[in-house]
Amino acid sequence: MRRRALLQAGGATVALSTVPGTATAGLNREDAYEPLGRVEIDGAAEAVVGDDGETAYVAGTMGFAIVDIRDPEAPAVLAEEYDLEVDGQPMMDILDVKVDGDTLVVPGPANRTSEPIFHGFLLYDVRDPADPNLRSEPYETGFHIHNCFLDGETLYVVGNGESENPLVIYDVGDEPTEIGRWSLIEREPDWERTFWLARYLHDVYVHDDVAYLAHWNAGTYVLDVSDPTDPEYISHVADTDLESTLELDDAEAQMGLPGNDHYSAVDEHGELMAVGREAWATGGDEPDGPGGIDLYDLRDPHEPVHVSRINPPEATDERYGGGLWTTAHNFELRDGKLYASWYQGGVSVHDVSDPATPERRTWWRDPNAAGFWTARVADPESVFVASSTPLIPNASTEGALYTFPIESGIETGDTDEISNPDPAVETIANADSSPGFRATTGAGVAGGALALEWLRRRGRE
Repeated sequence: MRRRALLQAGGATVALSTVPGTATAGLNREDAYEPLGRVEIDGAAEAVVGDDGETAYVAGTMGFAIVDIRDPEAPAVLAEEYDLEVDGQPMMDILDVKVDGDTLVVPGPANRTSEPIFHGFLLYDVRDPADPNLRSEPYETGFHIHNCFLDGETLYVVGNGESENPLVIYDVGDEPTEIGRWSLIEREPDWERTFWLARYLHDVYVHDDVAYLAHWNAGTYVLDVSDPTDPEYISHVADTDLESTLELDDAEAQMGLPGNDHYSAVDEHGELMAVGREAWATGGDEPDGPGGIDLYDLRDPHEPVHVSRINPPEATDERYGGGLWTTAHNFELRDGKLYASWYQGGVSVHDVSDPATPERRTWWRDPNAAGFWTARVADPESVFVASSTPLIPNASTEGALYTFPIESGIETGDTDEISNPDPAVETIANADSSPGFRATTGAGVAGGALALEWLRRRGRE
């Protein structure tokens, strides 16, 4: 059985120089591609954009914020809801929000915890984004919710536990009601032999009655949800398989390549699918490093075809605890472009009109201050937004929402390699504390080591 141990930082040293986001390669300052605007968001994680393209909704770990982005050079917070409670129980570890029409979904906690906190989701009426109001009673699921997707009046929720990792579907048109489920373990029972976090249902994306499930090492599953009470399997893609996963120790199965399907989505036609793989260097066999984004031709959804791979930015320290994350995270496909986030690797825009030969058109990063969680289109002609998170361990990144121009820009810096600003780090090798999801027990915390890191840092300020 092949085993790969996670490296410890020990006394290793790395380069101290950084590549600041405002640096350019032999060009005048005014020629540089850079953000249009920025606004601070406490504890920022996922961000989504409303249907009108004028409002962004940002998960804030302990709550959420709503941002006016009509003037992208001066984004402004319209409303903040923090320190949420349900029947006296706190609602914490909120790393995702979703919006469709006038409804905003706020789920939590994102990670498993034994703390007595609310497990479920809230539905807000956001017809007036400056004054969000609960539109129904909080719905208790009894399980943590790492991510979800709202499609009209249908809410798709990832439900994870040690015995199975189902997709759970709710009708939220009136009072929330569970109406359907789909389980990987029911379809492929042998995956139950793996450590539960190695088959974790990390995220779900829905387009035109088709759901795309990022199931970590099991791959990305494509389901027909035209009848949400009875989802049906269409196909799936995978970068690894069950037997290979069983050969790895638990930590390696979660943190290292291949595998690690973290986020999957399609373009507006449903013909091109992107699969992002969140991973880190573990000191073992190749591939060993940050995860990239794979593109699949999905014109025939029954037979997906892999067409290309977009590699992540490189870093001088690519370990989980290295304080310098450049792995793929969330993204959007729109109008022949891929808007990608790479944590401290920055944000990039790729021309994928020919998916076999994707071309990077724009790239921006500031690894000392920004660790991007996602990139989302606001105005498809001119602006996209990207949320920066303060939740990266051993890093100095800040919570904020950035606005960027959609144009071919000058890449900042003079190299694709990013240097670690802080070599004094320690790699985390807890098999039940992985990057995209984790279990926690500590008292009085949001749940999740990312949230713990953020709270710890706030305590020093």
